[in-house]
Amino acid sequence: MKQTFLTILAFAALTLAKAQNPAPAKPQERAIALTGATIHVGNGQVIQNGTIVFDKGIITAVGNGDTPTAGAEVISVTGKHIYPGLISPASLVGLQEVSAVRSTVDSREIGVLNPNVRALIAYNTDSEVIPTIRNNGILLTQAMPLGGTVSGCSSIMQTDGWNWEDAVLKKDDGMWLNWPGYFARSFSMEDFSVSLRKNENRSKAIDALQATFADAKAYAAIKNPEPMNLKLEAMRGLFTGAANLYIRADFGKDIIEAVKFAKSFGIPKVVIVGGEEAHRAVDFLKENNVPVILSALHRLPNRQDEDVDLPYRMPGILQKAGVLVALSYSDEWWRSRNLAFLAGTAVGFGLGDREEALKMITSNTARILGIDKQVGTLEKGKHATLFVSKGDALDMRTNVVEHAFIQGRHVNLDDKHKRLYNIYREKYNQPMQGK
Repeated sequence: MKQTFLTILAFAALTLAKAQNPAPAKPQERAIALTGATIHVGNGQVIQNGTIVFDKGIITAVGNGDTPTAGAEVISVTGKHIYPGLISPASLVGLQEVSAVRSTVDSREIGVLNPNVRALIAYNTDSEVIPTIRNNGILLTQAMPLGGTVSGCSSIMQTDGWNWEDAVLKKDDGMWLNWPGYFARSFSMEDFSVSLRKNENRSKAIDALQATFADAKAYAAIKNPEPMNLKLEAMRGLFTGAANLYIRADFGKDIIEAVKFAKSFGIPKVVIVGGEEAHRAVDFLKENNVPVILSALHRLPNRQDEDVDLPYRMPGILQKAGVLVALSYSDEWWRSRNLAFLAGTAVGFGLGDREEALKMITSNTARILGIDKQVGTLEKGKHATLFVSKGDALDMRTNVVEHAFIQGRHVNLDDKHKRLYNIYREKYNQPMQGK
């Protein structure tokens, strides 16, 4: 009996060990040079037969085949493609594992006005979702809070690290506001349909926001408040420009009213998130220099009389109007691994230029999030956060990531999907038992 128990225990331990995520990469120990690839810089520039060199996590040279590589470990990636690490904004990765299991969901707090809530400290680096998105080139993610009217603060995280302290790139980059629109969505579990209803609580919610932001602006004018108010202290950066105000709004009229609300309090950095009908407010967004983080393009339009491909064309419509655009999967955390393919879709529906589409998941996103001095493009002096793909990263048929580096650390690309694939490939390659 004892022997049987020990055998079961050993098997369980082996199974758990195999299911664990790979250990985070060690710091870069020596200079590395990637040679022979097509380098997509992320600013529209493409370098054929290029070389990129980085040391101690920082890019030291980017150029053609004549770029010096002396003293560096040379990795030939001839015929491959090098891209900046993709950035997934407005994401629940690391905050939510299995939506049906409450103990794995840590994306919201109880209450309506929670500006002091920080997604940062809830970010779970042991999430099994993180390696799956890293395998498609997503090396940075914005962990955002949900819930209430003012949800709290987001932070920019790297998709490799032992804990949130290791993974964080930028703490508390912005505050999240769910704008109380004229209409609210209702979801039916019977036929899985979505319907609109009048938002009866809209006026009350806006009055509460007016009072909260007025208090926060007055509080921000005080240098050393005593006693400190944690909720209002968390909003201080909105008025100094140190933090963005991310406003979730989809309908055209809601977008305009939300931006006007923010401007009335002198908030300099406003970002619209979602923007499903941003095309109806495109001139207003351009005039007020408001960027947009679009939600998933792979969806149906809001209205029955709209073209079925309107969501696919939205990036091109906004980009051609001069609006700064980034792409996201919003709260669909498990699908965010397909972020690059949203950009690929935009290319086929009006955007045209692949390098412009790449900007929407690299340099544009970095500019919006305020991290463009560190990441977003492959330029000397920036972080060596990049990946090597066998082919075009925007095409799901050829996006095969072979190497990934985060601040120069060579990241392990194992994940649960690959482990399951190998297990079942082995199973079905074996002869049938008992036949």
